[in-house]
Amino acid sequence: MSSESIGTAPDAFESDLRTEEMLLNMGPQHPATHGVLRVLVRTDGEMVLDCDPHVGYLHRCFEKHCESVTFLQSVLYTDRLDYLTAMGNNWGYCMAVEKLYGDDLEIPERAQYIRVIYQELNRIASHLLAVGTYGMDVGAITPFLYCFREREKILYIFETISGQRLNYNYVRPGGVAYDLTDDMVRMIKDFCTYFKPKVQEYNDLLSANDIFIKRTAHVGILPLETALQYGCTGPVLRGCGVARDLRKDQPYGVYDRFEFDVPVGTGESGTLGDCLDRYMVRVREMEQSIRIVEQAIEALPGGEYKSPKIKAKVRPPKGEAYTRIENSRGEVGFYIVSDGKDVAYRCKCRAPSFHNIHVLPEISRGQMMADLIAIIGSMDIVLGEVDR
Repeated sequence: MSSESIGTAPDAFESDLRTEEMLLNMGPQHPATHGVLRVLVRTDGEMVLDCDPHVGYLHRCFEKHCESVTFLQSVLYTDRLDYLTAMGNNWGYCMAVEKLYGDDLEIPERAQYIRVIYQELNRIASHLLAVGTYGMDVGAITPFLYCFREREKILYIFETISGQRLNYNYVRPGGVAYDLTDDMVRMIKDFCTYFKPKVQEYNDLLSANDIFIKRTAHVGILPLETALQYGCTGPVLRGCGVARDLRKDQPYGVYDRFEFDVPVGTGESGTLGDCLDRYMVRVREMEQSIRIVEQAIEALPGGEYKSPKIKAKVRPPKGEAYTRIENSRGEVGFYIVSDGKDVAYRCKCRAPSFHNIHVLPEISRGQMMADLIAIIGSMDIVLGEVDR
């Protein structure tokens, strides 16, 4: 290179030293993607310049199925959305079907309390898996074993009431499939007593671990405005410091009868809206769910566990209805159009993980590749409801 060219291009040597950008496929079978997710990552060395989540590998035509089988049979398919919180999906769909009946249909109080009890137990089971696997994402194995120890006890309770450990088909239009026996009540009370001190164990093992804090604090910071623009809900939104929870803001069922707090991110050990805040929201939500379960068990009324007005063939009148509930990953919504038959004319599901995962590029740019795993884990997505 001549002296003249050096003089006219002072940045020539700097451009020669730049590293070459690379496109990497992470997934769709990568163990740290929490499902069949493919993330196309553009990197500069170990730095993430941009990423693009590719979904659809687990698409199962959920909405079309609900327009092809009866309302009662459709409950089975809601189990397969967020399969880690199937009780909530059952409940949200059944609420939409019940809304089509209007004021003529009254859900028995006992059924309402049972729904709350099992929904909150399912929320705890879901968060236990989220907390345990998140520890594994950043290199901690022991918390996973502790969390699954408690989760097994909840799954045993679910297996006792419904016969299933994962997809329950338990909440039905008009109530629930089976009543809560005295033995089951005692089993749930024993679990509450057993579980309450366990949360402190998770905090000692993981939440207060210096390595874990360094891997998650100041990483994947999600600004509140960005979260709102993308429609984020659940712990992802509450991790930004907003106490948005449908159980408080728009109470459904009998949630207005219980006392509980809505945990939010505080940026206590990092920056508000980072991975650590989203993790801590889930840990603290487990404590609040136990509070709700204990109150519901103590106030459990007698009576019927399902409405006698709902027959074996569910056939709501013509109309349309939209309902939403606060599931463990955010707001799940169901929009149903009925033409008076026993099969829905139209069904649409609003899945929280679908919105939450699409904020990934916004909070990953400029992070390290290892941090991308921590960011995806902090979103706690389930691809069953992302793809539907």
